[in-house]
This record gives sequence, C-alpha cells and structure tokens, in this order.
Amino acid sequence: MNSEEHLEIINDNGEVIGIAPRSEVHGNPSLLHRVVHVLVFNRHGNLLLQKRSEKKDVAPGRWDTSVGGHVGIGEDLLFSSRREMEEELGVTGHEPEYLYSYIHSNAYETELVTTYRCICEGDFLFDKEEIDEIRFWSFDDIQQAIGKQILSDNFEQEFMTYLGFLQSNAL
Repeated sequence: MNSEEHLEIINDNGEVIGIAPRSEVHGNPSLLHRVVHVLVFNRHGNLLLQKRSEKKDVAPGRWDTSVGGHVGIGEDLLFSSRREMEEELGVTGHEPEYLYSYIHSNAYETELVTTYRCICEGDFLFDKEEIDEIRFWSFDDIQQAIGKQILSDNFEQEFMTYLGFLQSNAL
C-alpha cells in the first residue's frame, strides 16, 4: 500500500512548526513547506530541463527545473538535493553547490525553495513515471519560451532568480 507523503510545515524563519499530508499542503498556499531544486548544466552552459508527466498534479506536461522535490521530514537540504538527483535523473557522485533560497508562491502552494547547481553531462536514467522527456536548453531557448505556457511557473521564477543571481555575482 502506498502511504501518502507527509511534509514539514515551516514558519517564515524556516523553523518546523508542524507536519501535514501532501494533499493538505498542496492546495493550501498558507502552508509554507521546503523544496530543493538542482540546476544541472552541461560543460557548454546549457541547462537540463525535464518535461513533467501529464499525470502530475502540478504543471503537467510543462518543462521544469532539472531536479526538484520536497525536503523529507528531518532531512538536511544538501541530502535532499542529492536524493532528488538520484531519484529523478539517476545521478550520483556529483556534489551540488548551494546558490540561494527564495519563496515561490501561487494560488496552489507556497514553497521555500533552496537552489543548488552542478555540472553533469549524463548518463541520465530518468523516472519515466514522473518525467516524459529531458533535454539541455540554451538560455536563449529558455528566454524565448517564457510566458508561452511551455515552462512551469515555478521554473520561470527559478530561471529569473538564477539570472539575477548571476548578475549580482558578476558585479
């Protein structure tokens, strides 16, 4: 029997204040929870995106962040990022580098996103139940797809946050 995933609910300081089932957290944007994203680049600077399965409850059929997932109960953020890389892409042995954290909120949910990055060329063994396709995108191709219902709103915010991060670190 498949038991429902439970998530830590956190306050604005990132402190755990409760635990709730995923079905209660998704659909209630007042319940802040933690997720990790890993931006996976190849050596040419292209960004790996995953096309979410049509069966997903959030952004079905949309292109999304290379790796993204909930932080498990009691998990450390770096551990969660490594676990999600292995679960979603079959990637092990690559150490993600911490970049930044931000809040993503929409009518469906509110997440404290912690983003990492790494360089990995492949061999990807992605979860075909969760992901329909993966491919590397150039920044130009991503920018041309923004606002056209091709990318998830989560990823569009992630990409703009990443560009801001690059700009602020180039100064």
